[in-house]
Amino acid sequence: MGFIADSLNRIQPSATIAVSTKARELKAQGRDIISLSAGEPDFDTPQNIKDAAKAALDSGKTKYTDVDGIPELKAAICAKFHRDNGLSYKPSQVSVGTGGKQVLYNALLATLNPGDEVVIPTPCWVSYADIVQLGGGKPVFAETKIDDGFKLRPEVLEQAITPKTKWFLFNAPSNPTGAAYSREDIKALTDVLMKHPHVWILTDDMYEHLLYDGLEFYTPAQVEPALYDRTLTMNGLSKAYCMTGWRLGYAAGPEVLIKAMCKLQSQSTSNPSSITQWAAVEALNGPQDFIAKNNAKFVERRDLVVSMLNQAKGLKCPKPQGAFYVYPSCAGAIGKTTPKGVVIKTDEDFVTALLDEEGVACVHGAAFVGSPAFRISYATSLEALKEACTRIQRFCGNLK
Repeated sequence: MGFIADSLNRIQPSATIAVSTKARELKAQGRDIISLSAGEPDFDTPQNIKDAAKAALDSGKTKYTDVDGIPELKAAICAKFHRDNGLSYKPSQVSVGTGGKQVLYNALLATLNPGDEVVIPTPCWVSYADIVQLGGGKPVFAETKIDDGFKLRPEVLEQAITPKTKWFLFNAPSNPTGAAYSREDIKALTDVLMKHPHVWILTDDMYEHLLYDGLEFYTPAQVEPALYDRTLTMNGLSKAYCMTGWRLGYAAGPEVLIKAMCKLQSQSTSNPSSITQWAAVEALNGPQDFIAKNNAKFVERRDLVVSMLNQAKGLKCPKPQGAFYVYPSCAGAIGKTTPKGVVIKTDEDFVTALLDEEGVACVHGAAFVGSPAFRISYATSLEALKEACTRIQRFCGNLK
């Protein structure tokens, strides 16, 4: 239809949202569905953060704010970067948006010209490539391998960079693989970036606090201070603070970029919710001890899921050190037939049949540019995970 903008033909609806929606519809029809598709913790938002939101409501903090964040929140973000990452930023270098997705969107839309390339390690979060294409840019995929724990190798990054590269978009711990990087791993990548001064770095640190097995978090501008002037360090409250629905993301970087992002936001959503911003001040400045408690539960769930999936016929599941996803290969199931007679030609066929025949909702690897595989979010109860993995084992065992 000629009425709709051509630019929308370059993108797809979010696959993760689509699977979650389908799972909800089937549940509403009375089907027994276990959904492992959504990237959100099942823990409630901590009480002190909810109390701060209520206090903001009660004291009338319900008016428009500065477009890209109240001064109190920008100060809390600067303090967080200093405390957690050893990075010094001024409030004028900070942008606050309605979720990390808007911050990424603002940064890319404000900087991309037609033909500009953005290097994205794959498998990657479903929205990166689409946002790049919406901005007229070209995603360039740098493939990671299951045998490397899905970590990007420096020589692969080097090969992906061209004179047209504008951004390197780096997400660690990673969605969808849970891959996490040591300081040495990141240093190997920043060494490559030091050789290409025209490339800017956009880091998605949304899973910063979800790290296991004693691994410490590092972000590129911290590991290589010489990259500070061309790095936008993005983060948010959705995952570690259990605030997915509150919609609050933020980033810090060079003032010229932050101003451009603010200009774009002033003509789209304007300010994020005032109440959420006051809750965010408390989240960043308040007690952080609940994160370690939640992580202990995530480790228990991860270990259960990895163990059970590796016992499923034809699956191979690495043990990730971050986020709350596992990304098993289903290569061993391709070409087989389900009890209902469905031939599995792709990972999308695999997850579709798994949902139909066993009532388990996952997201297929093709959505993350990494096939044949699928993503499971283990941010749900041990009981639900045990039952889901039992069903997956049965599904795989029945393939002929």
